[in-house]
Amino acid sequence: MGARVTVVERHGLGGAAVLTDVVPSKTLIATAEWLTLAEAAPELGVRGTTATSAARPDVDLAAVNARVRELAAAQSVDIRARLEREGVEIVTGHGRLAGPSRVAVAADADANAETTLDADTVLIAVGATPRTLPTAMPDGERILTWTQLYCLDTLPERLVVVGSGVTGAEFAGAYRALGSDVVLVSSRDRVLPGEDEDAAQLLEGVFRGRGMEVMSRSRAASAQRTADGVSVTLADGRVVEGSHVLVAVGAVPATAGLGLAEAGIELSEGGHVVVDRVSRTSVRGVYAAGDCTGVLPLASVAAQQGRIAMAHALGDAVEPLRLGSVAANIFTEPEIATVGYGEKYLREHAIRFVTSTLPLARNPRAKMLGMRDGFVKLFAHPEAGVVLGGVVVAPRASELIFPITLAVAHRLTVDDVASAFTVYPSLSGSIAEGARVLHGQVSPGA
Repeated sequence: MGARVTVVERHGLGGAAVLTDVVPSKTLIATAEWLTLAEAAPELGVRGTTATSAARPDVDLAAVNARVRELAAAQSVDIRARLEREGVEIVTGHGRLAGPSRVAVAADADANAETTLDADTVLIAVGATPRTLPTAMPDGERILTWTQLYCLDTLPERLVVVGSGVTGAEFAGAYRALGSDVVLVSSRDRVLPGEDEDAAQLLEGVFRGRGMEVMSRSRAASAQRTADGVSVTLADGRVVEGSHVLVAVGAVPATAGLGLAEAGIELSEGGHVVVDRVSRTSVRGVYAAGDCTGVLPLASVAAQQGRIAMAHALGDAVEPLRLGSVAANIFTEPEIATVGYGEKYLREHAIRFVTSTLPLARNPRAKMLGMRDGFVKLFAHPEAGVVLGGVVVAPRASELIFPITLAVAHRLTVDDVASAFTVYPSLSGSIAEGARVLHGQVSPGA
């Protein structure tokens, strides 16, 4: 758009999404997914390659993690190359605001060796880091955050995962598929407490069916190294032994030490940068995007916030961020994808709706592929028939959610979706079928 742009970064371009979070975790999960799919081999007539057979494939975790790190590094290099081609100046160092329109950069985080950059517009996009527990401080060897898992060379014999949110569930499922004995410690009644209840219950059943131990209503108090592993003490005094422990209890914004409050930028109680729907902070000319804002911890949302911020700053046409059409996915097996309003939100806000749920096991394509666990759920307005939201639980649900995302974003009705052609047989056929079921529940003008 013609602006002169400088990027200040101290670790590597792409940030946590590329280097320590999305790209590496989903690369690891892709390997685990291959092993999970192999479990259907006997049903498909393939012998001797399943996870339950004597010929179960060996997992070379050192090779897996080497590939994970290589792909992350390659993606970061690609981003750098693109920025350089576009003429963006890249400065390596630790940046902080020295005022509303000035950024001080220390090459080695030494404030005595700072250089200063003047700016008309500043975008803060510093992300977040794993939350740690003072009684379970990570050591990178036995007590780990998710950013440290990719340094392991051998598969954990018994992995204790503390935290049953998205990150904890994803890694618990992945390491169980890779061959680790996994204990998932959840302080809540079920895994994924913030997600669709039917989807979470299904996934927990799948976890248990695959041999994972799920400890509900069990809060971890501390974790300590032992002679050959770790010991996790729960709040009620019980002790869980393991070879390794992954602490996945959320993230904190990486906003400390950046001079934000001193520059007049409003921060939330948790340290997030407060922004409006066009990514503006409380200081004119300063914008923020991504996990440091606490809006939604999704790479897609971070990217959209950044695009909106730059369009607004440079005077281009801009549409404020609309969270109602954001699609999200949990990369467990099966995956859980959601978009639009969920059932809990609709009930809590007394919004009238009708819903349909079709089990994946009834889909002919799913039967052919040996898929049993999952469903498609749609929500619609009972009179207007507009699609309000949806949930897909299935392998590659992240791909299947897109038609529902289009319906939500463009306010399509269930009849619009029901009348669209789908391939037979296909998993997406269940989406159109779910819409046809809702046709009978919608009463225009009622």
